[in-house]
Amino acid sequence: MNFHTRKWIKPEDLNPNETLFGGRLLEWIDEEAALYSIIQLENPRTVTKFMSEINFRSSAKKGDIIEIGLEVTKFGRTSITLACEVRNKMTREVIISIDKIIMVSLDDDGNSSPHGKTETEYVKDRLAK
Repeated sequence: MNFHTRKWIKPEDLNPNETLFGGRLLEWIDEEAALYSIIQLENPRTVTKFMSEINFRSSAKKGDIIEIGLEVTKFGRTSITLACEVRNKMTREVIISIDKIIMVSLDDDGNSSPHGKTETEYVKDRLAK
């Protein structure tokens, strides 16, 4: 799993228990999954279709740094399926894991659209072409 994004937990990210608000974390995960999928599928019209069960295993507190990791588990005809794990860099504990996030490539009319991708690509490989 590749961990590219880090977030610093600030006071506005906390719930009444003074730990990371789950909704804020899900917002960050959804945004990261969208950015990752848009880059992989080379289509800015890529949207979230599905997230499987979300398992909160630990938390984070103000001042902690977390990392969001994603990996491709499947390329569909119009979709890309990702797995996600978020970990606390300070405590080294896994905060959340999501087995399946499905992102779908859309055309200009908002209909699912084949993307033609079959494997993960990296920017360095695209630049070499």
